[in-house]
Amino acid sequence: MQRTILSHKNHITLISGLLITLGFFSHFVLDNVTIFTWAFVIASIIGVAPIAIQAYQAMKVKVVSIDVLVTIAVIGAFIIQNFEESAIVTFLFLFGSFLEQRTLNKTRSAIKELTNMAPESALKQLANGDFEEVDVDEVDEGDILLVKTGAKVPVDGTVLTGEGHINEASITGEAVPVSKQVDSTVFAGTILENGTIQIRADRVGEDTTFGRIIELVEEAQDSKSEAERFIDKFSKYYTPAVLVIAFIVWLFTRDVELAITVLVLGCPGALVIGVPVSNVAGIGNGARHGVLLKGSEVINDFSRVDTIVFDKTGTLTIGNPEVAEKAYYGEHTNQALGYLASVERESDHPLAKAILKEIGDVEFSTVEQTEVVKGGGIVAVVNGQRVAVGNVFLMEQEGVVLNAAAQADVKRFEKNGNSLVITAVDGSLEILMGIRDQIRPGVKNDLAQLKAMGVKNLVVLSGDNQGTVDLVAAELGLNEAHGHMLPEDKSAYIAKMQAQGQIVAFVGDGVNDSPSLALADIGIAMGSGTDVAIETSDVVLMNSDFSRLPHALGLTKATARNMKQNILIAVGVVLVLLASLLFSEWMSMSIGMLVHEASILVVIVNGMRLLKYELKGAKKYETTKATPVKI
Repeated sequence: MQRTILSHKNHITLISGLLITLGFFSHFVLDNVTIFTWAFVIASIIGVAPIAIQAYQAMKVKVVSIDVLVTIAVIGAFIIQNFEESAIVTFLFLFGSFLEQRTLNKTRSAIKELTNMAPESALKQLANGDFEEVDVDEVDEGDILLVKTGAKVPVDGTVLTGEGHINEASITGEAVPVSKQVDSTVFAGTILENGTIQIRADRVGEDTTFGRIIELVEEAQDSKSEAERFIDKFSKYYTPAVLVIAFIVWLFTRDVELAITVLVLGCPGALVIGVPVSNVAGIGNGARHGVLLKGSEVINDFSRVDTIVFDKTGTLTIGNPEVAEKAYYGEHTNQALGYLASVERESDHPLAKAILKEIGDVEFSTVEQTEVVKGGGIVAVVNGQRVAVGNVFLMEQEGVVLNAAAQADVKRFEKNGNSLVITAVDGSLEILMGIRDQIRPGVKNDLAQLKAMGVKNLVVLSGDNQGTVDLVAAELGLNEAHGHMLPEDKSAYIAKMQAQGQIVAFVGDGVNDSPSLALADIGIAMGSGTDVAIETSDVVLMNSDFSRLPHALGLTKATARNMKQNILIAVGVVLVLLASLLFSEWMSMSIGMLVHEASILVVIVNGMRLLKYELKGAKKYETTKATPVKI
């Protein structure tokens, strides 16, 4: 019976409203008091039923909820035969719940839209080479899939054949189609706008980037901030306190109607719902714009950040460096180049790729006994010879002597903003290469926006040489720049800034900077939803899009303000209602309930404004991005 009544709560609301309309029509038009009375009696009885059931269920778990207050108030009004008040209060409460649910569903639209975009089927290659449509749950890693124009990519995978343009808005928030060719990576939930491709399934189901995003947003929307936890705890004590106050009012005044009115006016509905709706709407907006915020607590902390620390490579720069300068010192340059290429082809570091591209076709040798020297480079045995590839620090460790000419070249390369890669064979210096990256287009404008939003300190920490780091800082107008930083040095620097009372956010690639991402008050990962980025950081900027950072900060600040506004509205309404009850004669139970429900809708609508939040000047900025700058 209870389940049936609760499942038909909306129907009960409609019937209650019709009965109230009938009662007023009978009273003012037909002048029939009997129909007027019975219409309100029936409306009161059926209206209080679902509210009383919810109150009973709350009491079973030892929670004195708002439903308990309303139920007691309605029963009291019914007992003193104030049927008009009891009917109107129940209708307003039920109708308010209906509107709350409708509007709250809209604030959760981000996760709903993401879920609707999830692929349901795939064209899977069979043993005979034909493709058959199957449920996406039947796809395993390694399967070959066909994606046609207009279809959703069903899994994370790699393009094997074909080419086309894919809309990756569901992953990155950017609707501009991205070109895909052989060996390109594609993501589940994205749409192939033109072309036909065959892909190899690398990740399926919940392990795909899209699946992880949905899971992350769901967890974030369900999480509670410190403010929400405080309000939940506060309401546990506040609601019983209202009951006690109403009882005391009755003891002193013997006015049952006044005591009942106190119960209605004391309902903390807007206070309970105001903070969650702000957080949910803020997280939803972020998901739509390629910004994943891991929970309500992140929003509060991020909004107060006054210092942002950046890694250089792949964050402030594109992460696609090229060899800009080189110098040779030995007599066996071709052999040394071959050894260098042999060592670097075993690495996926951006500098290694730049070196291989520069060297080109060469005869590779077998690499043995590879040793990675933290903060230095790589030492390996190639054809029985000891090959050291790395920076000046590694050369000092290996006892490699840099003559005057080499030292002069090192200083010149560093001054020009190069990252240094030095190669030595059996302790003899052979090759010096200077590699430069490119500053991200538009990053200078983005940093200026961050300063305008109240970020006082912008700092770059890099393992690169100081000359390169200084050049980046000068170009971008950063407050501080520190080079030759190992991962532990970065963490120690962040801890030092926190000890000085600064609220620090760290922006990195989510792979090499995991300690700093974890230690900072807010860890922000640049990356297309990589595992490490999602798991280590508090915020993920999808598709490594730096321009999302100002939007993310502005959004968290707007969400924090919105949360405070809702608390102020909720508390203010309760105080005004109670003051009106004490110092005026126009306040009644039904008017109080009407104002309460209106205040709940006000805080919900106020929170929903965040769904349409856009950073001021963002569109103008997008059309004036700077051209790439070589460093």
